[in-house]
Amino acid sequence: MKPALAIALLTLPGTALAQASNCTIPQRVEPVAPSRPDGPVRRVAVASYTLAASWSPEYCRNRRGDNSMQCGGSNGRFGFILHGLWPEARKGAPPQWCRSGPAPTPQVLRRHLCMTPSARLLEHEWAKHGSCMVKKPETYFRVSQILWNSIRWPDARALSRENGLTAGQFRRAFMRLNPAWKGEMIGMTLSRNGWLREVRLCYGRDFMPAPCAWNARGAGDASALKIWRGR
Repeated sequence: MKPALAIALLTLPGTALAQASNCTIPQRVEPVAPSRPDGPVRRVAVASYTLAASWSPEYCRNRRGDNSMQCGGSNGRFGFILHGLWPEARKGAPPQWCRSGPAPTPQVLRRHLCMTPSARLLEHEWAKHGSCMVKKPETYFRVSQILWNSIRWPDARALSRENGLTAGQFRRAFMRLNPAWKGEMIGMTLSRNGWLREVRLCYGRDFMPAPCAWNARGAGDASALKIWRGR
């Protein structure tokens, strides 16, 4: 990543609001076995990027007895977490599984667990997506962290209490906190019943906000939206 780009990312409007309440990083993180590819190798040119942020309470709501860092509660309560930073192709399927190794060390994984509270998910995102962007996992996670820290998230739990909440209202709340973003740059994934699962932010090849592809925008502004607050 070029120094000028890193400076530009660091000076984007806004700083991250805490999305992890009292996040406590484990003292020790065990090495993670390399992920097995779940699809073909695709080495195609990168034209843009997607930053996918999962709403953690929705992910954890049906996982009773899950004692993982994300859902167990002993390491903190999580709101939005970074699912991953994904490279996109200009047309067709995105690049994936571009190279094998080097694997991220436990020390590298540990540094980013308040952003993505799963060492397994961090390793998987590097192997499937990051390996198509840069040569080292440290660089991939550093870029991901810079982008993550540049975003201010609306209070989703407060929004969940509004009557007649829509996807458009969420987008407008996000844009008020992040003036560089427009509605067409913010994709949203909902469950069949309208529960918020994920927000997907679209970037150009220069890592600046850009319109999402039409098929990546997900729920329209008029779509009814529900947000699970957790237990």
